[in-house]
This record gives sequence, structure tokens and C-alpha cells, in this order.
Amino acid sequence: MELRHLRYFAAVAETCHFGRAAERLHIAQPALSHAIRQLEDELGVALLARTTRQVTLTPAGEFFLGEVRRVLAAVEAGVRGVRRIGAGQLGLVRIGFTGTAAFSHLPHLARALAQRVPQVELEVRADLLTVEQCALLRDGSLGIGVLRPPVTGDDIDYRVIEVEPLVLAVPADHRLAVEPVVAMADLRAEPFVTYDGRNSVVDEAVLRSCRNAGFTPERRHEAPGTAALLALVAGGLGVGVVPESARSLPLGGVVFRDLAGAASVELALAWHRETRFPLVATVLAALEDVFPSARPPAEVS
Repeated sequence: MELRHLRYFAAVAETCHFGRAAERLHIAQPALSHAIRQLEDELGVALLARTTRQVTLTPAGEFFLGEVRRVLAAVEAGVRGVRRIGAGQLGLVRIGFTGTAAFSHLPHLARALAQRVPQVELEVRADLLTVEQCALLRDGSLGIGVLRPPVTGDDIDYRVIEVEPLVLAVPADHRLAVEPVVAMADLRAEPFVTYDGRNSVVDEAVLRSCRNAGFTPERRHEAPGTAALLALVAGGLGVGVVPESARSLPLGGVVFRDLAGAASVELALAWHRETRFPLVATVLAALEDVFPSARPPAEVS
């Protein structure tokens, strides 16, 4: 049984006339009659009652017509969906977030996409370092990454959407908690709670800031992410230097202060240069108003 047989039967059943059905289908009437006989032979039941004056549906034909209409409607919906996916108008896009970006940027990103491309579904993966995101973009597990440059490999393109200063996180009862602005040099004697140094862009920026201020930090404790780092700071185990977006994670017992002489870190939207996901270009274009510097290049498709 072929799909054309179902379309042919539906046309005859709806017109109750082989000639008019053949005209609608743009085929010869003998070919249509032959196809309907093939369908009935395959099913082993008469679908149409034919006389010299009229064509009517048998009870089996009436039942089969309802099923055929459902099948054809499903096929047509599938074709429309596939075409929309191919045009980047429908489907699932997987987005990875680094550190606090899920708290500071995901709400704006999700709202913007819901308004501009409501047929796009998001799947979010959080707390991914840049190196990990680049690997996932490369193997297709992610369509877009929200990460901190530099990226690994020349096949990953990105657009910076924000430059964040580093800020100080201290226990609420710490001596520096009363200062509106703290200099990096004032942290010389402080024990630090740092990020796990492996592949952490922020950790590298913190170390660079300390060295530029003339000292190497005492790494008393390491944390796998910002939430754990701030919890250790709240417990009085040291001070932390974190991206400004960490302020979106208020935690009792922690005070944030501006930090003079500290480096900044970038946040960027990233994608694989030869991405096979049409939705990537659609999502990047939809985010232009939210993140103006995140304009996709012409080669993304």
C-alpha cells in the first residue's frame, strides 16, 4: 500500500466520481480506477459500490475514509514541521551556561526567545566550564554555549555579550565588609576560597589580578562552582573573588564589595562554525535586541 493509494481513495470518496477525482489528482481516469482496485485487492474488501450512475462508499469504505483522513493529516503536519525545522523556525536548541550566567542571563534569554520564536524549545545545561562547552559544541551535544572566552579550537565562533568586573565576596562580619571599595592589595594576607583551577577562566583572572597587585593568593579552599564558593565564604573560611553576576546569588552571611585593581572577565555566546542546527542562527538573531553585540555572522546557517 502506497501513500498515493490513500490520496487517490480520499479523492474518489469525497467526490463520489472517478472522473472528477481524476481531474483533481491530475491523472488519467483508467490509472485511478486501476489504483483503487489494487487498494481493494490488498485490503480484501470493497471500499466503493459502483454502478453506471453513481459511486458510493461501502460501510468498510466509510470507516476507511476516516482513517485515511487522519493519516494524510498527520503526514501533512509532519511535512510542515520538517520544513519549519529545516528553516530554523521550529525545534529544540540545547544551550549551555557557565557558572552564574544561568542566574544572571538565562531569564532574559528565555523570555526573549519565548516572545520572538515561541516554537523553539530550550534545553538548558548549567555549570559547564568553557573547555567542556567547546567540546559539547564540537560534537553537537550543544547548539549554543554561554561561556567565558578564550575558547578552545579555531572552529568555535563567539560574540561577547558582556564584560564583567570581578568583585569581592567576604563574610558579613569581616573587617573589609564595611568598606565600599576594596583594593586588590588589601587582600594580600587573606586566605582565599577559589575556584577549582582546572580550566577555569575566572580562576585565571583572579590569579592574574593578585599577581598584578604584587602577591600570590593563599588558596585555603577550592570550590567547584560559585554557589559552593560563596557558601564557604559565608562559613568564614576565606574571601572570594567572583564575577559581578554572583550578586544574583544572594546568600546570608556574604557581602559583596567592588574591587579596585581587579581584572574583568567576558561572557559570550558561542557556537560551532559548521553547526548543523539551523536553529542556531534563528536563536542568535532573536537575541540581537537583548544582547546587541551578539549579532550572528553571515556564515552561520
